Amino acid sequence: MRTQVETLWTVIQARWEELRRQPEAGYSTETVLVTALMVVAALAVIAIVVAKVTEKANGITM
Repeated sequence: MRTQVETLWTVIQARWEELRRQPEAGYSTETVLVTALMVVAALAVIAIVVAKVTEKANGITM
């Protein structure tokens, strides 16, 4: 496991250095990161809404 983490860290560092040399390339990375965070937030909101609706639906007695 440690080797995998070290390999991943090395790849991330190499990519980071490459992006620092190309200022325009960082914008697309930033955009992808912000978009990914927005998707995660949206999925969290959807999960909360589904849980609350399901809870209310299960509380209905017939």
